[in-house]
Amino acid sequence: QGDDRADPNTVGRPVPGVDVRVDPRGEVLVRGGGVFRGYFKQEDATREVIDPDGWFHTGDAGFFDPQGNLVIVDRAKDVGKLADGTPFAPQFIENKLKFSPFIREAIVFGHEWPFVTAMIAIDLQAVGNWAERQGLAYTSYMDLSQKPDVRELIGHEIERCNAGLQPAARIRRFLLLAKEFDADDAEITRTRKLRRRFITEKYGPVIDAFYNGASEAELATEVTYEDGRRATLRTHVVIGDLGKPVAQPAREPAHV
Repeated sequence: QGDDRADPNTVGRPVPGVDVRVDPRGEVLVRGGGVFRGYFKQEDATREVIDPDGWFHTGDAGFFDPQGNLVIVDRAKDVGKLADGTPFAPQFIENKLKFSPFIREAIVFGHEWPFVTAMIAIDLQAVGNWAERQGLAYTSYMDLSQKPDVRELIGHEIERCNAGLQPAARIRRFLLLAKEFDADDAEITRTRKLRRRFITEKYGPVIDAFYNGASEAELATEVTYEDGRRATLRTHVVIGDLGKPVAQPAREPAHV
């Protein structure tokens, strides 16, 4: 990247003498004098990564932004597709969302669906400080996360993230979780990596609500009291539609 056009969100533009293109599957291909000629005495392996026209298949997925900069989103093998075949890189979007100080964790959905949706866990300290500055009282994580003002705040943060994404990959619907993802609930690992398959199964009804046009979804939260008793808190949370008016507050949770 030249000093006059440095962009931390991209790789930059291809340098003279190097050709770069993105194939229909979203994989980045490179051709030029700096590309290696092949693996030593491994012709079969070479043919797997360098095609007859000299294009090196990098194994990375990416796209060119409107300014001609190359953006790498993930390894191609980890990229899914929307219902229309558009490449979809969930980890890339999730990482961009977490650049916001107000977002602790995020998981996005879209593979084989018509558009992208997200479940967001707010950062209690950052959002709590913001709420105090706004004179917004709250009693708990659940209470704070479900306030319309907080939903609007996070909606603006998602819009900022969307501005750097291809139109088809932009988040269209979201909700704020009533609790953080918890390793004790098997939702994340001890190193805070999302257990994507488990979350998808656990929150299946929420995902269905995203895509059937519902205005809210029911979340069930397991809690363990100090005396060992367990209970389930159920709350209805509002699903936000970006670009539309903020919905009304969710109903209060009830013990089951």
